[in-house]
Amino acid sequence: DKALTAAWLGKIKKDLIERECQGLLEFVESPFTLDNVAGHDAVKEWLRQDTALLKRGALRALPMGYLIAGRIGTGKTFIVQCWAGEIGIPCVVLKNFRDRWVGATESNLEKIFAVLRAVGQVVVFVDEADQAAGKRGGGDDDSGLSGRVYSMLAKEMSDTANRGRIIWVFATSRPDLLEVDLKRQGRLDVHIPLFSPQTPEEQAALLLAIARKLKFPLTAGDLPPFTDGQLLGGNELEGVLVRALRLHELSEEPRRPIREILADVLKEVRPSPHTRKLEYMDLVAVKECTDARFLPPRYRELTPEELETQIDALRRFV
Repeated sequence: DKALTAAWLGKIKKDLIERECQGLLEFVESPFTLDNVAGHDAVKEWLRQDTALLKRGALRALPMGYLIAGRIGTGKTFIVQCWAGEIGIPCVVLKNFRDRWVGATESNLEKIFAVLRAVGQVVVFVDEADQAAGKRGGGDDDSGLSGRVYSMLAKEMSDTANRGRIIWVFATSRPDLLEVDLKRQGRLDVHIPLFSPQTPEEQAALLLAIARKLKFPLTAGDLPPFTDGQLLGGNELEGVLVRALRLHELSEEPRRPIREILADVLKEVRPSPHTRKLEYMDLVAVKECTDARFLPPRYRELTPEELETQIDALRRFV
């Protein structure tokens, strides 16, 4: 006889998900935890508090879902992957459930919902949620399919019987494109904005975290100084490190110190030219935020009117 363990139950749930929803749901097996995330201390604290509530069975104190917003490259997907590595319940990714045959998309969604209910407790991650979640009313170009998808998701996400059992996590760089009813309290209760590093110190910490992810032994002493005028996002910093590692591996012995190579790459790197689009993504993430602790200081004092004015000024660039 086998002992009933969490690992055994996890395997049973994984087998169920993969058998019944092949191609519709992807089971996440994460080698990371939130310790692998640089910065975002308030976000990590909140997620770990909710993990503790979940493990204590305090389901009534848990949100129905989360909306994670932020510009491209702020680590939205990675932070969910890291949370999946320590939350203690299965985490699945909602894949492309749309089908070309009439009625097949709705049938796929019903199958997904049935499996999620059967699993017991599960985190459902919807990446690029503004593309996946449909629109109220749909459109003529898809015979109303988008509207039906929206309606089915909205109904399932608001079922309070699922509180603490089916936990929805939506991620998007354009939360303004999500239907208001879908992201309201009672469906996605906690709106978490993520931002690029705001200081040279935060950039250094993130670069070290990326090196650990890539399994390269980088230390604080290997880092050249960052300047206040050169703030790079997470995806840009990863590109810097990969370029430096490329030069490091191509060089002949004796190799130059990685600090010198990184300094040269940082001098040559060109940040993203889409500054207005990225700033717009930052501001709509600020607008969606449900708790001031998640915001960098420069955004906390913005009034709703000031925020709307800045968003309106940038809207023509997106």
